[in-house]
Amino acid sequence: MSSSIISLLALVSKQITIYLGISTLIAGVIGGLLNIIVFLSLRTFRESSAAFYLTIMSIFNIGQLLTGLLSRIMTSGFGIDWTLTSLFYCKFRSYCFSICALTSMTCICLAIIDQYLATSSRAQWRQWFNIKVARRLVFLFVLIWILQGIPYMIYYDDVISTATGKITCINTNNIFQQYAMYGTNLIIGKVIPIGITFVFGLLAYHNVQQLSYQTVPLVRRELDKQLTVMILVLIVFAFFTNVPYIIVSILLVIPGLTQDPVLSAQIQFANLVAMFLVYIYFASPFYIYVCVSNRFRRQLIYVSFEIYHNLWQPRRMVINQVMPET
Repeated sequence: MSSSIISLLALVSKQITIYLGISTLIAGVIGGLLNIIVFLSLRTFRESSAAFYLTIMSIFNIGQLLTGLLSRIMTSGFGIDWTLTSLFYCKFRSYCFSICALTSMTCICLAIIDQYLATSSRAQWRQWFNIKVARRLVFLFVLIWILQGIPYMIYYDDVISTATGKITCINTNNIFQQYAMYGTNLIIGKVIPIGITFVFGLLAYHNVQQLSYQTVPLVRRELDKQLTVMILVLIVFAFFTNVPYIIVSILLVIPGLTQDPVLSAQIQFANLVAMFLVYIYFASPFYIYVCVSNRFRRQLIYVSFEIYHNLWQPRRMVINQVMPET
């Protein structure tokens, strides 16, 4: 009975990895690219520091999906492990995965802090709300995450597992393994960002309620409302998709729960589901923006059909005029 349950969970896990994984990967990459196109095409967003954070977050979300989810799909779904064929990829995958995850969560924290400052009634606080400060902060944090991730390139290696006798790409330093698992992935990458976004999300929401009483230009006010709502809904979604991962990670460190084979298989299955919820979060921003912001939908349509359609229209007209003469 126990072996059948374990086999069933393994089969279901493989199907989830293949079908949900591929769907999430495709939707996430497409959504991330559309976010980048919209944010970079409109001057309103190009001059907004909050939109700059969301643009950078979209770039690193795509990197997170390509380095993390794609590799998991190939390994768990199709039995193709690229980390075994290339030592560089074994090291670089974990290194890039860490940088993308931490930078993405940093950007959502900076974005909601930025909106709190932008909607503040205090003029001296609003002075920190500008694109120059945003660029410097992003550069600083990306540099920090690049430097702190260097041990991934040092300690990850292809070694023969004592349990299975097969070559696996693992962290060979026990101290750094504990730091990476609980310090980076759990505390810095999940708990702290959730706490920051929760606190500043409430503060930004309170400020937005008071915007009508502030002497702020109408265009600026509408942009602040739009971005704040988009970010707040994304924060709520991040909370519900990341908390299960935190809970399962805590369960995995309890020794008694992993002794029983069936219970261990169930926890591993829960860990897989929780991990895919995290990947869904990284793939979701574009679709959340479309659902919650009517203004963003209009901007998406404008960028798609007005700017880029008109950009190619004259070229087609020239081609149509030249073709009859040849």
